[in-house]
Amino acid sequence: MKDYLILLYYCYTKIEDPEAFRIEHHLFCIENKLRGRIIIAKEGINGTVSGRKSDCEKYMKKLHADPRFSTTEFKTEPYDTHVFQKLNVRVKEEIVHSGLKHIDPNLKTGTYIEPEEFRQIKDGDDVVLVDVRSNYEHNVGKFKNAISLDIDNFRDFPTKIDELKIYRDKKIITYCTGGIKCEKASAYLIEQGFENVYQLHGGIIKYGLEEGGEDFEGKCYVFDRRVVAEVNKVNPKVISTCHICKIDCDRMVNCANPECNKHVPMCAACAEKMEGACSSECNKHPKKRTYNGSGYYPKELNGYDPYRGLQRKK
Repeated sequence: MKDYLILLYYCYTKIEDPEAFRIEHHLFCIENKLRGRIIIAKEGINGTVSGRKSDCEKYMKKLHADPRFSTTEFKTEPYDTHVFQKLNVRVKEEIVHSGLKHIDPNLKTGTYIEPEEFRQIKDGDDVVLVDVRSNYEHNVGKFKNAISLDIDNFRDFPTKIDELKIYRDKKIITYCTGGIKCEKASAYLIEQGFENVYQLHGGIIKYGLEEGGEDFEGKCYVFDRRVVAEVNKVNPKVISTCHICKIDCDRMVNCANPECNKHVPMCAACAEKMEGACSSECNKHPKKRTYNGSGYYPKELNGYDPYRGLQRKK
């Protein structure tokens, strides 16, 4: 019985006072025992949280009741426990770091394609799928025949536009984990003169939930303790290899050396042998963390107090 839910969501909307909203929102999450990462900016909200089903349902109802977030779409996945150790609600300049602050997806963005239509047209001769995620994400999983870009961070996406110009006469469909990056990536393509620009609505996660993930090869990198999530229940395939021994492997770890922290595929045997390190040098590093069997290293709680820095309710 899976009594918990994982929620993945975002909403581009105007928030006049992000700091005041952060305090209110943070307190509501604490009161409802939610954990996760939530980013708030003047342009909207972006979050991944986990909690018991009843608490998550209360959270979704609360957000939808606010006119600013009434259109928020939640991708919900059942799970057997929390996938986060604590709660972080932060105010930043953007809800996903893109460097494209001038773009408002409510005014300009690529046309949505729903998962069912995406499955039907993705292999068309006139279609090009463009993965807008970072290298470590698409190296462990991507759509069959998709174009992936050599970028370490999404903010590097604009530097790769010239590589996509050969596809100007095609129907370009961008995709990412949950859809948020595509809102600005597709808008930027339109701004640069591309005409037939679309985006997979809800991203890889929604496609997996609604259409079984057909032709998504490998696993989807996620930003919680699972590290990767299974998407394809139709024709799964492993596309990555162990960083050490090169056997087929879609098990991801973060290097045990915190000053490296590289995201790499690593089989269980090599991870044990290397003590979670991606190289001999990292294995000998004086600050190397103790390998915990998962390769996911949440920050130490160190007396974590979710109320710290907040104005408590009177």
